[in-house]
Amino acid sequence: MKKIALLLICFGTALMSYSQQASTKGSSISLKVIVEDAPEVVPAGAKVQVINKLNTLITKNGIASGDLLNRFFITVIPTPLTKDIIPSAPVQIAQTLEMTFYIADYFDKKVFSTASVEVKGVGTNETKSYMNAIKSINVNSPVLLKFIDEGKAKIIDYYNSQAETILSQAKALALKKQYEEALYLLTSIPSECEKYNQALALSIEIYQQYINYLCDVNLAMAKTTWMSQQNSEGAEAAAEYLSQIYPDATCYGEAQQLYAEIKGKVLDDWKFEMKKWQDGVDLEAQRINAFREVGIAFGQGQQPSTTNIAWLR
Repeated sequence: MKKIALLLICFGTALMSYSQQASTKGSSISLKVIVEDAPEVVPAGAKVQVINKLNTLITKNGIASGDLLNRFFITVIPTPLTKDIIPSAPVQIAQTLEMTFYIADYFDKKVFSTASVEVKGVGTNETKSYMNAIKSINVNSPVLLKFIDEGKAKIIDYYNSQAETILSQAKALALKKQYEEALYLLTSIPSECEKYNQALALSIEIYQQYINYLCDVNLAMAKTTWMSQQNSEGAEAAAEYLSQIYPDATCYGEAQQLYAEIKGKVLDDWKFEMKKWQDGVDLEAQRINAFREVGIAFGQGQQPSTTNIAWLR
């Protein structure tokens, strides 16, 4: 127990140090970029360009572009204002669009920030005209900079007001051994939040509980599998369980003993190796990555099959 406590203290110190370093490099707030699939909203040929423009807008202003839809997202909804045919060779189409940007809460359906800019584009067809209008959006315009700042402030306010609830939810989930969901909730709290360090400390505790639980379960299954079939097939089956045991789990040493026993019997026929920390790479950074990947993996499994933001219109 003393060794575990010491490990947690060291791990916690490293995480706190890491968080302080990370906060000096920019925001930890993440936004999912969503663009509606409906062609009447954004032409299919221009959707990628719209997504790229939104990604540029947020990353230039210190916000990460998130692959997962956690809660907050950014989008833009265009409104055609004018469309003119220019009788030239070839014929050109000129469009004026009002681009309305939103940062919003997907689950509570609340808009946190909004801004509108007017853009114009000319092209040989409607899609090209539209794409040229998108190109002309100035991501450094005062209107959009204010829009981003307001959105960030509202997101931080949200987490400051909800952090205690999130911490309580995570504790309750951990008691039910729902560790992945608990870590998913805790890793959603950005470094700008007043309770960020508390979230980190609780994450460390729950992460250790999680890997110890995994170790106990998988080691027991590996032993049972190996005892029932002590040959190369049994070794392969046992490896499926041993591969899920983290190096800093409390039963890792016992798992290594089982690995050595199996290796001694199947010799070179068994190519499996126990999970280890990578040499030459900062140990605490590897643990932090492992810790975050648990939450990310859970989040990936919780993604909605479709995203509906029609309520913005």
